[in-house]
Amino acid sequence: MSFTAPSERVSFHGLLFDMDGTIVDSTRAIVKFWHTIGAEIGVDPKVILQTSHGRRTIDMLKVLAPEKATPEYVSEIEAQVPKLYGKDAVEIPGARALVTSVISANAPWAIVTSGSIPFVTGWLDILNIPAPEHLVTAESVEKGKPDPAGYSLGRDKLKFGPDAQLLVLEDSPAGIRAGKAAGCKVIGLVTTHTLEQVLAAEPDWVLEDLRFVEVVEYVEDVVTLQISNAWAQALG
Repeated sequence: MSFTAPSERVSFHGLLFDMDGTIVDSTRAIVKFWHTIGAEIGVDPKVILQTSHGRRTIDMLKVLAPEKATPEYVSEIEAQVPKLYGKDAVEIPGARALVTSVISANAPWAIVTSGSIPFVTGWLDILNIPAPEHLVTAESVEKGKPDPAGYSLGRDKLKFGPDAQLLVLEDSPAGIRAGKAAGCKVIGLVTTHTLEQVLAAEPDWVLEDLRFVEVVEYVEDVVTLQISNAWAQALG
């Protein structure tokens, strides 16, 4: 099978975007970041990078170097990443167009990320992408992805109850599982992980990137999207 599923229209009350790997690909910057931290704490960065994507830095440090697992330290070091490695980040294809259309339609949306506030706002500033009114960051929750707390808080910030249909847009298996556990539908993007890894997390749709998600309309508090060229086996 391949990315050949027919286009379909689906409707939601709001959208919850992951950040890294969904809106921006900062993989090269993050690799450099963890090489720096690994040298500082005496851990092979290759080992760190095997499990770091989609997880909060503070959760990684709790395992690798508990003495450094503080919000203050994480905010300090993550704030440096966009400043030092800004040229290493690129937009995920289709992300800017989708975010712009969501904003133009005045549809409810939020970013739910494992990054800290300085990390997220730093990348948005560099890419000149408007920040949403509502951000859920590493500082917002006690447990990071795959725990559903972040996406559940995103639902609360948008003032939706448990019966509202929300869509999560994610790239990491941990984030996909978090979105599903929070009771949301999930689009899994094959931008930072293999197709097999994304499929194993069981999202509702699998796409190559955000070029294949378009806003059709936002009417009567419902945003309608058109999803094209999904992985055929993800539907059913």
